[in-house]
Amino acid sequence: MDDSSQPSTVDVDKGFAITFVVLLFLFLIVMIFRCAKLVKNPYKASFITTEPSLS
Repeated sequence: MDDSSQPSTVDVDKGFAITFVVLLFLFLIVMIFRCAKLVKNPYKASFITTEPSLS
């Protein structure tokens, strides 16, 4: 019998943890780019447009 033929067990908790960390890093990278764009040009990057009212 060869010992290397043992079935490899999949650790589900480790997979969830790695997936969570990867998604967290992706979210962090996206937030860094959005914040950098906001700092670079705050008026163009903002979602709320404040137009002066005529009243």
